[in-house]
Amino acid sequence: MTPAATADVVIIGSGLGGLVAGALLARYGKTVIVCESHTIAGGAAHGFTRQGYTFDSGPSFFSGLGAADSRNPLRQVLDVLGESVTAIAYEPLGYYHLPEGTLPVYRQLADYQREVARFTPPGAAELAVFVRQLLALYKPLKQIPSLGLRPDFGVVPFLLRYPGALLGLLPQLGSVQQSVGQILDRTVQDPWVRQLVDLECFLLSGLKAQGTIAPEVAFVFGERETTPVDYPLGGSEALVKALVRGLQKWGGELRLGTHVERVLVEQGRATGVQLRQGDIIRAPVVISNATLWDTYTQLLAPDDVPAEWRQTALATPAVNSFMHLHLGIDGAGLDDLTVHHVVVHSRDRDLTAPGNTCMISIPSVLDPTLAPTGKQVIHAYTLEPWAGWQRDGQYRQRKQERAATLYRALQKVIPDIRERVEVELIGTPLTHQRFLRRFQGTYGPAIAAEQGQFPNHKTPIAGLLRVGDSTLPGIGVPAVAASGILCANSLVSPSQTASLLSDLTSVRARSQ
Repeated sequence: MTPAATADVVIIGSGLGGLVAGALLARYGKTVIVCESHTIAGGAAHGFTRQGYTFDSGPSFFSGLGAADSRNPLRQVLDVLGESVTAIAYEPLGYYHLPEGTLPVYRQLADYQREVARFTPPGAAELAVFVRQLLALYKPLKQIPSLGLRPDFGVVPFLLRYPGALLGLLPQLGSVQQSVGQILDRTVQDPWVRQLVDLECFLLSGLKAQGTIAPEVAFVFGERETTPVDYPLGGSEALVKALVRGLQKWGGELRLGTHVERVLVEQGRATGVQLRQGDIIRAPVVISNATLWDTYTQLLAPDDVPAEWRQTALATPAVNSFMHLHLGIDGAGLDDLTVHHVVVHSRDRDLTAPGNTCMISIPSVLDPTLAPTGKQVIHAYTLEPWAGWQRDGQYRQRKQERAATLYRALQKVIPDIRERVEVELIGTPLTHQRFLRRFQGTYGPAIAAEQGQFPNHKTPIAGLLRVGDSTLPGIGVPAVAASGILCANSLVSPSQTASLLSDLTSVRARSQ
């Protein structure tokens, strides 16, 4: 065995949450080592290339990446790291292909309301009342930069710097603790619009309106109203590369192909990690970007954690995994193709039923460099439960059968899709578990807004923290970026956080 390496912080996993935490801690002056089991950084947000096509493995919808005054947590992080991505704004956001017809989805309420009125004029009026309540919650929230958030009492002096926001939040305190469903019940009776809001929430959190917290959706609708929706040139991989550059620029280290076997715990405190090949990295702080379940079952021994705590953590319900269909296709004649689509096959089945709601992204419409000349790259996905999947003699056939619903959805957009396919990759929950090292291929906890709080970044082991989609509500990029901010800020003083905020203000002032 080689002598143990040392660092102030070692991070297990290079998902967006881990990279944000690591890069910020390096920016704060910590020595940071990020260990990634895969040979590619990015976790569920990594990109990959096959036969000239560049695919997003996970997230495909972004906003506020190109706006100079963006409230997007990830954009704020990139600003203080001195990094950026080039983003392409577009409108409409996408098209919802519903059993009753196709609904274009526009950023701003007035345009969105106009399109909804084609289906239900009374419902469109109710939708406006509903969204305005969310915008009233968003208005004070947007004044508080997420880069300064902390999970401790050090947040108090930070918040006091924004008295106008705090005063604005006072009448909204009830909504802060509510689910979207509670606001929906007060404002919308139209069944078609209620289903539409359920769809919006499901696309954001994996849960319908009753299970999704109000501030999360308020932030999304508020950003739509005030900030361009855009896509990063180079796909989600461009975001990962920017964070890696920022990490390394400030002295942090990323080690790819470095599998952490276990967290070292001595006398109730994390002291580092042991790698698969036996090497040890010593650090007084270890941050796990693995899922909640993998952290407690794969990285820790059962007697490292109090039995009751471990049992409670492992009982946390998980969001289903996904079926993914990555295609490279002949784009001849597809001049009017648009980037985002959502297909709901049937009203007789629940939105969350596997295969019923299918998401489609065609990012090469915006960024032609993602595909060879004259071609298009497609990412389609839908919920898929873990149960029943195994690598046996029927695995290949089962993949094709379960991907059929995605092809059927794609035919709404490109009727002759099957004749155009040149590259086909089908991902299953087993694919997620194998390549992303995620418990049952999940994207995070499925904790409804009224049924409990999300696990936070803390663990019962001193010096061991967690980051990523298991620590904050929401399965999107802003949520995991915010988790990285909270985790990093918990390890530095409030004055250091205040200094970083001042730097953010200076960076943005220079860019204007």
